[in-house]
Amino acid sequence: MNLDDLQTDPLATVADYYSQCLPDKAEAFANQVGATGFADRSLGKHIPHRRTKLGRSIRDKLTEIGIYKPNGRETLRGYVTEPIDQNGRVVAIRGHKLDPHASGPGVIVVGSLPETHVDAAIKSAPDEDLAIEDGQIVFRRENRRYRVRGLEKNASTTTLKVAIMASRDGLVHLDSLDLVKARSRNSFIKAVATELYVDEDIVKRDIGKLLLSLETIQAERIEQLKAPKVVQLTDQEEAEALELLRSPNLVERIADDLDKIGIVGEKTNKLAGYIAAVSRKLDTPLAIVIQSSSSAGKTSLMDAVLSMVPDEDLLRLTNLSPQSLYYLDSIKHKILAVSEDEGVSQSAYSLKLLQSEGKLRHAVVSREGGRMETQHYEVEGPVSMFLTTTALDLDEELMNRCLVLSVDESRQQTKAIHRRQQVAQTTEGKRASEQAEKIRKLHQNAQRLLKSVEIVNPFADKLTFPNDRTRMRRDFAKYLSLIKAITLLHQYQRTEVTRDDIALANKLAAEILGRSLDELSPQTRVFLTRLHDFVKQSCEEQDLHRSEFRFTRRDVRDALGWSQFQVHTHLTKLVELEYVLGHCGNVGRRHVYELLFDGQCDGKTLAGLVDVSQL
Repeated sequence: MNLDDLQTDPLATVADYYSQCLPDKAEAFANQVGATGFADRSLGKHIPHRRTKLGRSIRDKLTEIGIYKPNGRETLRGYVTEPIDQNGRVVAIRGHKLDPHASGPGVIVVGSLPETHVDAAIKSAPDEDLAIEDGQIVFRRENRRYRVRGLEKNASTTTLKVAIMASRDGLVHLDSLDLVKARSRNSFIKAVATELYVDEDIVKRDIGKLLLSLETIQAERIEQLKAPKVVQLTDQEEAEALELLRSPNLVERIADDLDKIGIVGEKTNKLAGYIAAVSRKLDTPLAIVIQSSSSAGKTSLMDAVLSMVPDEDLLRLTNLSPQSLYYLDSIKHKILAVSEDEGVSQSAYSLKLLQSEGKLRHAVVSREGGRMETQHYEVEGPVSMFLTTTALDLDEELMNRCLVLSVDESRQQTKAIHRRQQVAQTTEGKRASEQAEKIRKLHQNAQRLLKSVEIVNPFADKLTFPNDRTRMRRDFAKYLSLIKAITLLHQYQRTEVTRDDIALANKLAAEILGRSLDELSPQTRVFLTRLHDFVKQSCEEQDLHRSEFRFTRRDVRDALGWSQFQVHTHLTKLVELEYVLGHCGNVGRRHVYELLFDGQCDGKTLAGLVDVSQL
């Protein structure tokens, strides 16, 4: 196979190669469906490895036109192939599944047909006796006519439920059946032969030809439905979106709009989440983990941020099996959102590799032609991730790759949320809800206009960052991506990093990355602070030194108003890290605790960032 021909005319070259691979056992079926070749999975052996520049270029081209799937497998593997030409040039390859028991659709079309609608599929079908009449499919053979309805209701290639009316010289037979099922098909053939006084073999050939044509039409229609929908903005929508992106106070508008759609407070978290969502357009996108107690609002925060993201750029899941990520379609420059840590824990290894390397590679062994062969799958990123969790101890390596956000669980925040919930029930709240939908659409359109542009940071060599821990190497990379994402958001105003971008990144990083330096989770840190206040007040009232004061879990529940589960979880963690000392009581006596923490450190902030005024 000539690699130059493969680059200049890939479809014709691949079709010619497949024609050389047709095995004897497939010739009969190929002749029946009009095919001339076979995809035996050997194409990749004649193409340089992806590690080489030429190999990568050719494989990307073949993936673009559909010969390869995004995961690296041949689309037509196991199919007999039929080149489709237009004006003497191969424009597509149609594949017919050789093994009826194998997975996958019966017919696949690779390439660009002149049209992709059902009508166009019928026009391109090899059978000239197939036509559209009054919005229904009609198939003619001599004096026999078959009218087909209901094909458009089939959403899968594994079913072909239709209503067929067979007629000849005034004789009619009508029935509904699934053409994929042999028993239903044979029963229909016998009934038609009896009712229309036609030889059964003739009807069998008619239905066989009709089945192949309908499979082709259905496969092309389903491919069209699966294709990503390109949203076309009106002139007014584009103008409004550009006005937002060119606003001199864009960051403030984003914070205000997130407040208007229902998120109270949480300014740092809202901005960090929005900027992380925009970072999906970068080669090194950010990942977000929102960590909080149950019912604190972590999912509401994630939902609000992601409601600003176009649907076509968002993949939301509630659970991931350990291997599921390896078989996803292309998720390049998209957002993968998973709710709750139960959906994350089993796939933590895959998630952290996807975040750090930008792609996943997977090898499995399968049987092919009586021998075992290794199959390679590849899922291409990069992808931005959003995760929510109530767990205090999520996978540490995964957390190190993410920005960890913690929602405000204070009493004042709860009061503000209650107030917002009350307003939502009023007429004013109804109007605000309608306005919120317009705001979401505006931001979705604005994000559709954002492109993956190259960002230049003229201040990169002047930036400073703490270096006293090895994890700072990864945190510094997140800090740089945060700066680039802020500039990317302002791409309709500039493509170079400014001092304002660095100032905003410093403000967000000081709080968010600073939490990563704390050995306590944000919720446990809040618990410790309130526990210290309780112990301090009790010691003053009883005139005791802190080392002399003992308390029980019930004392803490009564003083803090936290649940038994919360007190048990956080207190256990504090004992483990020696902020609290447990004293075992005698037999029949309660377990009591002593607070060792003196209140001198209430968490960490990230120090050592460059002073923007000095740049």
